[in-house]
Amino acid sequence: MKPGEEIIQQGLIDLAAGEETIPALLVAIGPPKLRRLGVPVPANLPSTPEHRLYHKLAETNSDAAHSKYNAWIRRLASYEHAAEREMSSRKSEHI
Repeated sequence: MKPGEEIIQQGLIDLAAGEETIPALLVAIGPPKLRRLGVPVPANLPSTPEHRLYHKLAETNSDAAHSKYNAWIRRLASYEHAAEREMSSRKSEHI
């Protein structure tokens, strides 16, 4: 399993259920890149997911919202990088 894959999977489940969770908002932040990586991101996504994620994090601890937001974004980026490496590796095996 790639780093952060469980978050992406949970976000897809939550989006399909119409739930606005942290994982769902992360998926909604990165649809173009995630789709290029083969992740089936739905078309109907929440608007301004970056702001919604920040506000959701601020609900529990407004003082730590910025650092928590950055940590979640790093997890999304970590998944994307791992998926890119895997995709690149597969392509080079077929050459």
